[in-house]
Amino acid sequence: MKSTTRLLVMMSLLCATSLFARTQAPYELRCELLKGDVLGSIVDPTPHFAWIVPVEKEGGRQTSYQVQVAKAADGFGRGKSPVWDSGSEQSSASLGVEYAGEPLQALETYEWRVRVGVEGGELGHWSRPQRFTMAAELADAPSRHPTEATPVAPKSIVELEPGRYLLDFGKVAFGFMELDLVASKAGELTVHFGERGSPKGVLRELPEKSSVRYYEVSLAVSEGNGVYGVHPPKNLRNTKPVAIAIPGRFGTIAPFRYVEIETNGIELGKLEAKQLAIHYPWDEYASSFRSSNEDLNALWELCKYSMKATSFAGTYVDGDRERIPYEADTYINMLSHYAVDSEYSLGRYTHEYLMDFETWPTEWKQHSVMMAGIDFMYTGDIASIRRIYERLKKEKTLEERAREDGLLVGYPYPNHGQRPGRSADIVDWPPVERDNYVFTEINTVVNAFHYLNLLQMADIAEALGKADEALDYRSRAKRFYVTFNETLFNEETGLYVDGEGTEHSAFHANLFPLAFGLVPEARYESVADFIVSKDLACSVYAAQYLLEALYAGGREDAALRLMTMKGIRSWQNMLAVGSTITLEAWDDSFKPNQDWNHAWGAAPGNAIARFMLGVRPLTPGFAKMLIAPRPGSLEFVEGRVPTIRGPVDVSVKQVRGESMEVVLRIPGNTEPVVSLKLPEGQRLGRALVNGKPADYEEEGGIVTFEGIASGAYRIRLDYE
Repeated sequence: MKSTTRLLVMMSLLCATSLFARTQAPYELRCELLKGDVLGSIVDPTPHFAWIVPVEKEGGRQTSYQVQVAKAADGFGRGKSPVWDSGSEQSSASLGVEYAGEPLQALETYEWRVRVGVEGGELGHWSRPQRFTMAAELADAPSRHPTEATPVAPKSIVELEPGRYLLDFGKVAFGFMELDLVASKAGELTVHFGERGSPKGVLRELPEKSSVRYYEVSLAVSEGNGVYGVHPPKNLRNTKPVAIAIPGRFGTIAPFRYVEIETNGIELGKLEAKQLAIHYPWDEYASSFRSSNEDLNALWELCKYSMKATSFAGTYVDGDRERIPYEADTYINMLSHYAVDSEYSLGRYTHEYLMDFETWPTEWKQHSVMMAGIDFMYTGDIASIRRIYERLKKEKTLEERAREDGLLVGYPYPNHGQRPGRSADIVDWPPVERDNYVFTEINTVVNAFHYLNLLQMADIAEALGKADEALDYRSRAKRFYVTFNETLFNEETGLYVDGEGTEHSAFHANLFPLAFGLVPEARYESVADFIVSKDLACSVYAAQYLLEALYAGGREDAALRLMTMKGIRSWQNMLAVGSTITLEAWDDSFKPNQDWNHAWGAAPGNAIARFMLGVRPLTPGFAKMLIAPRPGSLEFVEGRVPTIRGPVDVSVKQVRGESMEVVLRIPGNTEPVVSLKLPEGQRLGRALVNGKPADYEEEGGIVTFEGIASGAYRIRLDYE
């Protein structure tokens, strides 16, 4: 008996060991970039699939996969064959895997699953299936989720005086309100919706040009208990045919935080309320951030919430005044959204929408190439660039404007509105934020964007297998770099001029070349010193590239100072005036008609993720990623940065003059490059990874580790 028992135990242990050895199931499945079950949204007849590869130990490199797709009514393992079985594919691809089975039918519901092999092992456990329904009309186009409504309870309900109540929902959201009350008699309540307010009530008196929202609504109530949907009135400007329409199921919506209710002699036995906040699907836990600077923490929270709140239209729009997409707005919105949620479909949809409905500024057209590049780098999915590549070449690179030396001939801003198509160079917006920029036909800012476009078009062409075109773009970029620096740099001042034919050097003429890699190393100091000396001499739009320029120039402490500085020209001013969504401008005094709900003001959100925490893709879809935290003088920073391969957790703690400790958790199926910067004046004594001496390279105070793979790591640098 003992021998039999021992044999059974050994067999049981062997089975358990065998099961444990099999790769765990992939998770967070996506169909056409969409997470979760997708109902009635997939329009592409050959959708692309993606998944996250689990990390069971250090490494986590996928070497094989198998995908199956079945009709939902049939399911898996019920005796019916799937509509597609990829079989075992020897591949590391976990993004953008294209469906290759029998034609999918409109309005039919399917489900798909995947299993993977890791590090040469056998195929592991099947994932939980993801369900998706095909749209009524199929086309090669991006898909998206429908927007949704989340009920938000008020932070407080206060009776300011008899018959007058104030409700504060804590944050501005786009939506409407639901009231649950008991009225002593039938009659009308007066409801005041306000985007701004205070404990004293809704701000009703606004300057003539203000776009801050205030509405008054009469609500008929019946005697006794009743539940009422209360909607703001229609706004004639943001409901024009050119504006993005809000789904009819939500009714009329507006941004509001505060609500005043005047009962007009009706006694209320009960008063409960909900703010119905409209937004795109949102994962609150996809990202996090905390540091030793509370002002920076508050700013990050402002930027993060702005991404959720401004997604109300199911398309990125320029706030509530127009509800229209613009290219530059969308680009910054994409970067900041990607920094706080692993949600890429909304950015892709808006980007491709703008390919058909472009706007007038020269640089906005150039942003379309930038959006295509960012979409591909963050998703690793080729579908979008494959659809629009030829149009990018023809319509967005502006190659027809290039003269013989490669520099683009622009259209100075004063000509705006005087040409067919209304194209004009913009430099910055609003115009008061241009630092006295001198417009010439050879515009330094426009040409800086063109250089970036050439590099991005080369990457896109290479990804599409167009090797000759990729080589041509890279060759042109190389020649352009030389011409730009010979034509537009003033050797006497050590600065770039605004354009050919002028000696004026505006802030913008220098920050864009530095941000886009056009400044030779020998010129870094003079250009970066000039930029630092000017503080925030630009709009919140151009501040996106200002932060990029400062980090590119190794001035992370200057970037930190700008993000935390006080005063009317600052991000902290957005918090000081009481906004809960980033503003369109630094303050009303610079743009009286500005929106108080504009996503392009959220540049610090992506700067913190991409540069302070240092997580960004080196190759498409984070197949190779950079983790290069640059906390500057902060004692500690920690955060979670979402990627399409899974979240990256970064924690940095510094003891001045002694050490730096970095804790990382890196998702599977990626190759990370970890880069740490020694504080100025410090020399490296030793480097440990997980308590053991590590191999590294050091150059110019930058310590690089390339032997790190997926998994958890603790890196310690001790200074001499």
